[in-house]
Order: sequence, then structure tokens, then C-alpha cells
Amino acid sequence: MSGRLPLLLVGAGAMGRTWAAALEGSAAAELVGVVDLDVDAARRAAADLGRPDLPVGADLLEVAGRTGAAGVVDVTVPAAHHVVTQTALRAGLPVLGEKPVAATLPQALSLAATADVTGRLFMVSQSRRWLPEVDALRAAVGRLGALGTATVHFAKAPHFGGFREEMAHPLLVDMAIHALDCARFVLDAEPVTVWCTSGNPPWSWYAGDAEATVVVGTDRGARLVYTGSWCAPGAETSWNGAWRVSGEHGTALWDGDAAPVLALGDAEPEVVDVVDGPREVRGALAAFCDALRTGARPWGEVHANVLSLATVEAAVASAATGQRVDVDELLARAHATAVADERHDDVRAALAGWSSVRAALAG
Repeated sequence: MSGRLPLLLVGAGAMGRTWAAALEGSAAAELVGVVDLDVDAARRAAADLGRPDLPVGADLLEVAGRTGAAGVVDVTVPAAHHVVTQTALRAGLPVLGEKPVAATLPQALSLAATADVTGRLFMVSQSRRWLPEVDALRAAVGRLGALGTATVHFAKAPHFGGFREEMAHPLLVDMAIHALDCARFVLDAEPVTVWCTSGNPPWSWYAGDAEATVVVGTDRGARLVYTGSWCAPGAETSWNGAWRVSGEHGTALWDGDAAPVLALGDAEPEVVDVVDGPREVRGALAAFCDALRTGARPWGEVHANVLSLATVEAAVASAATGQRVDVDELLARAHATAVADERHDDVRAALAGWSSVRAALAG
């Protein structure tokens, strides 16, 4: 593909407006239409961009055909991710979707198999992965040698209102997934076991658990300990949390905002160089467009992203039972459900052909 990529935005809610602005400001992509079941919301989003004549509609495929869109940016609610993404992929349209990859782990596996069957790219945007400081932290961690324990401390007190304050596990499902996804990248390690405890302080304005501690055992032997709260007023951390990674040669620190710091042995701590670039959703959009042009596999490609959702689902399951969760066992159960629930014969056959879920995701 050459020139600006014509992309269709699906979802005109609050995050849809954020993505619409990113698309309008992109040198690599062109917003050619907006789709929403509420067509008036799509019209308002177009008007707010100063483009009242932008094509809008309620049917993804109809608007895609009318506009010549070459791809889809899916910013719908999580419950709609599976149907929107599968519809687009099966129509030959690559998809850049907001996290989570799907509402459930079986649906996520279905979408990975759909991408295999259709040969189309499905990339999930984990916005905080696309911070240049995260790349710098990974580079610093790469100089530590064998890794021991990585800790992420997160403390905020936001009053969102709306659905987050009604969720059973708002912190784990809506926020911790960012740190757990970034940790996979920073540590170059994948989850093997997950243990979690969660709770809700007496002053909480959330219906569900707004605090949690997650311990992840990885295939590199390193342990990740994430402790977070969305009911922690005063002395709050960055939205990215405060990180400390310890290894055989020293320690890497990141406050979540400034450049990371690397302390090796007795040497003076050094500030790690940060190479600036597109940030957050703009970074994800740039990576998606580059992948479509070059064929490169971006971070967040569906197969690579599923384990971030699996880590969250394992944490939720562990919080409910008090038991450590084996990630491969969780994946096996999700795989059986995905095969049983799949409505497309070719996707079901692809799923049934997986002898190992982890191997299929790594493939």
C-alpha cells in the first residue's frame, strides 16, 4: 500500500473521538468514514472534526464499500469487538482495534484464528505500549542480565462515573492490562502462572474491586508483582505506574513519566536515552500503517496480544478462588469453548487444528 491509507472509524463514542483526532492528524492514514449504530453520533463526530460531509452510516460493510476503505479502526465497546472485527476481517479489511482484543478469551482465540484464515492483519492497540519511554525501559532491562523481580506500583483516584464504577474488577480489567501488556514487552517474557488478590476499601466509590495485587511467574524465571489501586488519593503515581526491575547486573527504574534510569553495580546511575516518536494511540496507528505497508508484525498483532488478556483473565479467576492459575490450563479451557462456539466452519477448523494454544499464538 502506498499513499495515505483510507481507514474507516467504527465507534463514535468518547474514545472514538480520540481516534478520529489521531486519524485526522496522521500523515499515514486518512479518515474516510465513520460508522456507529447511532448514526446521529457518527454525524456529530464528523461535524466536530469540521468535516460534516464525511460519509457516515450504521453498516460497516456498506460504508466501507461506499468509501473504498482499506482498513478499519474498531473503537466500539468490548462486547462488540468480536462481531465487528470478524466481520471486517472476513470482508478482507485489516483491523486496528482498541483493547481488549475481545470481551472474552475464547472470542480472542476466535479472532486469532480468523486472522489466520483470512490472511488479514488484526492489531490491538495497547496505547501505553506506544510510549518511547517504554522502549527505553526495555533497552535498559536488556542490560541487566538475568532478571529477578519486576514491580509496578500504581495509585490513582479517578472518579469516572459510568460503566467503570459498576464493573466487578475495574482496576484489573480496564487498567492493569496496560501494565501487564507492557511488562511482557519490557521483560521479553511470557506469563506462565498468575496469582491475584483483590479488594475494595471502605471509602471506595466503585461497586467492584478497585484494588489488586497480581504476581506473574514468567517463562524467563522473572516475577512480576503489580500492586494497584483506583481509590488512592494523595501522592498518586503516574498513569503508567512506578517501575523497578532488578537483575544480576543492577536495577532499572522508571517513574512512569520521565526517562528511565539504569543503575549498574557501583556505577553512577545513568538516564536512558529516549528516542521520541508517535505516542499512545498515534503510535499504535503509525505502527498499524507501517505494518500494512511493509508486512512487519507489529506489537499488538492479535496472536501476540492474546496473552495480555489471558493474564488479566487469570488474575480475575485467581482473585475469585484464591488459587494460583496455570495460564496454559486457562488457554486450553478457552480453546475448547472457542471451538464449540465458533459459527464459521473455516475458523472452527483452524481452531481445531491447534495442538497447542501457546504454540499457535507464538507461530
